[in-house]
Amino acid sequence: MTTSDIIDKVKIPRHKLYYLEQKGYITPKRIPMGDLEVREFDDQDLLKVGLIWKYLQKGFKHKVAYEKALKELQQNGHGG
Repeated sequence: MTTSDIIDKVKIPRHKLYYLEQKGYITPKRIPMGDLEVREFDDQDLLKVGLIWKYLQKGFKHKVAYEKALKELQQNGHGG
């Protein structure tokens, strides 16, 4: 799925999504499209972004939100 798909499904601001990628919390595939690159997210990325965003909205800092999201993914059998 594309960046826009993630933004629409999770309701996360674009700059926040890019920040998560910049910090290495998510690593979408990058597909060359001419002079540009398109990010491609999988279902695991969608779950992870959704959980991180949930914790960010609760007031946790990025690193803690990421750690809590990973823990929740592991508890629910989705790996990390």
